[in-house]
Amino acid sequence: MKVFDLWDRLRTSFWFLPSMMAGAAVALSFAMLEVDARLGPTVIRNVGWMYRFGPEGARTLLSSIASSMITVAGLTFSITMLTLQLATSQFGPRLLRNIMRNRGNQIVLGTFLATFLYCLLVLRTVRGTDDETFVPHLSAALGVLLAVVSIAVLIYFIHHVASSIRIESLLETLAREARTAIDRLYPEPIGENVPSDRASASDAGAHAVGVSSRIDVPDFAVHGKAVHCRETGYVQAIDARQLLDIAQECELVVRIDTAPGRFVTRRDRLLTAVPADRLSDREADRLAQAFLVGPDRTPMQDLGYSVRRLVEVAQRSLSPAVNDPTTALYCVDRLVEAFELLASRRQPSALRLDETGTLRVVAGRIDAADLTCECFASVARYSIEDADVSVRLVQALSRLAALHAGDARAAMMALGEEIGARAVEAARLAFDRRAVESARRALLAARGSLP
Repeated sequence: MKVFDLWDRLRTSFWFLPSMMAGAAVALSFAMLEVDARLGPTVIRNVGWMYRFGPEGARTLLSSIASSMITVAGLTFSITMLTLQLATSQFGPRLLRNIMRNRGNQIVLGTFLATFLYCLLVLRTVRGTDDETFVPHLSAALGVLLAVVSIAVLIYFIHHVASSIRIESLLETLAREARTAIDRLYPEPIGENVPSDRASASDAGAHAVGVSSRIDVPDFAVHGKAVHCRETGYVQAIDARQLLDIAQECELVVRIDTAPGRFVTRRDRLLTAVPADRLSDREADRLAQAFLVGPDRTPMQDLGYSVRRLVEVAQRSLSPAVNDPTTALYCVDRLVEAFELLASRRQPSALRLDETGTLRVVAGRIDAADLTCECFASVARYSIEDADVSVRLVQALSRLAALHAGDARAAMMALGEEIGARAVEAARLAFDRRAVESARRALLAARGSLP
């Protein structure tokens, strides 16, 4: 798990991929110079399409390419920083992660730096004295080719920056990450074969329900011993395999008391283990290490974080400073997409058994209806005076309620009815009141028609 976290942090950094490309350019320069030295000038002269330089010409060409590339790299970095500042102020600081991990920006910056380093290292080998003359023709020709590639990359960068900060592109990225999180946490669609209670350890990070009555769950409040957090921060992920292995090794049953996305301090409980007399301090430390705690939330196992970023964009778009309700409508549509996918997935069992069928881990629980209502209520707080967004929220809740049953359906219907009623009261124009009232009546009609 820590390896995946390290890889995720490397992907979201500006320095990793450009540094790798710069290192490859250094290795390429030494390799090409070795090829030039082995072929010699006689072979190069027999190649008709090859550039032929004198020492001064090669120095001028390589120095021109190197100086141009470092200038363009500085310009690219400045434009990227400006884009980050614009996106942060307009759409929220949580989107900074997505822009920084954008592979296109990293490749563009890495191409310019790699071309600069390559030309600089080849330039140092050009010699034109009375005692010795060496012109790396093949290496210099490759430098020209890299310059041509850099020009193409610069054209791509101009287009990429303009398209990447479009709100439609940003929302598509956020929605794709939300879908990925749902696929990772809830891989089993409703209607397919239900997995047995021996759920794989990779599912233990997901918050599941469906406790089987055939398995005796111990009384953790009476017989359990708590394992507290060793550091302060957000729970980013839970290593289910490690929890299951330690619990089986020590003959324990552990209950996960926290969830990815929650902020914890050293006083907070991570899990509870039964029986208490088998949990030594050493094993408690091992169990605590199964919880990855960091300074920020990540979408690795935190579905709430994935959807809350869409909510944040909607809230900002409805603020008086931005006043962009159309963006809020787009966000509601993307939330509906995510929650419809979530409603189509079967939540895995909360019980995790080892190979012998013995209960070892009781996972936490996430309620899809609670998360849905929480997100739509957060948007509604800012949209009550906007009839268009209020109508879309009522319609979205009615649509999602049809996919649920029982208390979940009732909660979504109640929230939609309340949003509609408040929006009717807040509407100043008659046609706005009629539009909201129409959506509210459709919700009430759907409530009566749903089984």
